[in-house]
Amino acid sequence: MKTTITTIATAFIMMTSFCSYAAEKVNPLKDLNSVNIIRTYLEAATAGSITFNKFLFSEDFEYQNTANNLRYNKKTYTNFLKTNKGLKFNCETTYEMLDECGKACVAKAIMKFDNFTRVDYITLNHSRDGWKVSKVVTTYP
Repeated sequence: MKTTITTIATAFIMMTSFCSYAAEKVNPLKDLNSVNIIRTYLEAATAGSITFNKFLFSEDFEYQNTANNLRYNKKTYTNFLKTNKGLKFNCETTYEMLDECGKACVAKAIMKFDNFTRVDYITLNHSRDGWKVSKVVTTYP
């Protein structure tokens, strides 16, 4: 009897361990439209939310700041966002969809602070994993 229970318990543990390795991580952003992806990006950039950053940015993501002409890849930019987790910008944020055609989209986000304005031009691409932010260019007009 002990052998039967041990065998069943061992089989159960092995099945659950195989299932946990075989399961892919589900992308909660996969079925969202481009507008919701822009909102998710703004939540990350202005409200310090990092919950969906892993799924938000494409692998070839690039961030460019025109004020100092610096460029950052996905890893560097998401690390920056992670270090600023919970930091909320004191600004009024608006956005507009400039163009969406097929599998590409361009949006403009305007963040009005007391002494300056920041404008992000956001490029999205659609793939089998849904909409992803592929490039952000920040300007300070």
